[in-house]
Amino acid sequence: MSKLTALALSIAILGGVWAFLALGPLAGSVLVWAGFIAWGSYFHTGGDNAALQKTIAGMVYGAVLAGVALALVGANPLGLAGAAGPAVYIAVTVFFLVIVAGQNLLSVVPANVYGYAATAGYALQTTGAGSVTATDLSNPVLLVSLSVVLGAIFGMLSGKLAGILGK
Repeated sequence: MSKLTALALSIAILGGVWAFLALGPLAGSVLVWAGFIAWGSYFHTGGDNAALQKTIAGMVYGAVLAGVALALVGANPLGLAGAAGPAVYIAVTVFFLVIVAGQNLLSVVPANVYGYAATAGYALQTTGAGSVTATDLSNPVLLVSLSVVLGAIFGMLSGKLAGILGK
């Protein structure tokens, strides 16, 4: 079997398992789409152990910074009017999203951005999203982070399965 066919088959099989888990037994505890974003990040980062670490660290870091931005926008500690407040708070947190790229685990800026965007998007577009200070899985930061960890692990597993199938 070709490497491409083996990879396609392994992702199809494990993608189905992931979707079943995320939409079934783990529904409300993980987001199927956030897991797939992490899965893709794992492969575009190199598809190896370092990619697993960088995907998880970067995406969780991005999720945390999005949570900080959301909390700042909600509290508006500088008292900035209109769109100025969100713009300033987002600009500051996005600066920190990128400036850390000199650190090995946070060196994949796209992974950092994926975590930030997934968390902000979920929190802003989902009526049932909870507060970024909640200590349960209603917290978008925690929900996206758990989804990212599992999605990246599924990415790693699909790569290993493809290696077995391709032999």
